[in-house]
Amino acid sequence: MTSPDVPPKAPDPAVLRPRLPSPVREVVDERFARRGVRLLLKRDDLIHPDLIGNKWRKLAPNLRAAGGRPVLTFGGAYSNHLRATAAAGRLLGLETIGVVRGDELADRPLNPSLARCVADGMRLHFVDRSAYRRKSEPETLAGILRAADAGQAYMVPEGGSNALAVRGCHALGEELRGRADVVAVACGTGGTLAGLAAGLAPDQRALGIPVLKGDFLAADTAALQTRAFGGRRGDWSLDTRFHFGGFARVPDELEAFAADFEARHGLLVERLYVAKLLYGLVALAEEGAFPRGTTLSAVITGLPFA
Repeated sequence: MTSPDVPPKAPDPAVLRPRLPSPVREVVDERFARRGVRLLLKRDDLIHPDLIGNKWRKLAPNLRAAGGRPVLTFGGAYSNHLRATAAAGRLLGLETIGVVRGDELADRPLNPSLARCVADGMRLHFVDRSAYRRKSEPETLAGILRAADAGQAYMVPEGGSNALAVRGCHALGEELRGRADVVAVACGTGGTLAGLAAGLAPDQRALGIPVLKGDFLAADTAALQTRAFGGRRGDWSLDTRFHFGGFARVPDELEAFAADFEARHGLLVERLYVAKLLYGLVALAEEGAFPRGTTLSAVITGLPFA
């Protein structure tokens, strides 16, 4: 029997056999071809069936750092990050706790996303929206941890973006060195963009397409790079025009675009992140934003939730 004073053995996420490097597929789309642009899809959605895309790259180093302790993290009612963390807990035998924005949700039936988290063994703790916004304040955070009975847990921030996660995403850039002139990714918290840009070669640039409204992400991405690497790294920029009203907003125009892309290329398009990325790239190509002869890579970070 293991003594309670002996810390649990840290699981190694490598036992889950991720598919790395993820494959790169060229697709022919006349909206790009007529502008002289090649389009490559970096299929990070194929890394692992449960820890998809950037979720693997961000979570794996944090799971190692957790050292077998319970893992607590944060997210909204439709958070891909919460689902991935819950799945990791199930696969690796780790206790997981999800702090969910919105205490009013506690008395409602769980939506399919949160129900999947519970099915994977995650314990949910609902927090009122005011406290959730202030969760970075030490006193508020301490109160949340006490209420969730999670004082000994290893904390992963909302969206999984911290210095470890950014370093984990560095490999994404390295895998695309010499493959594309511009590498584009949808952004929620900026962690994937921060690591991707740092891993690319000096003659490549990264483009982030935020899926949330607001102009905060440039500062957040730069701050993440500073924490991970000591300063800004790589050539990167953001285009904030393609959020379609904010996170989880999928108006008819975006739905129609995603369905059309699926029909053209036989690729299931995740709506909250990937559809906005691809829509933005088509719009930019039609604006002439990419010079003729450009090879453009779009990072496919997820699949539709089933």
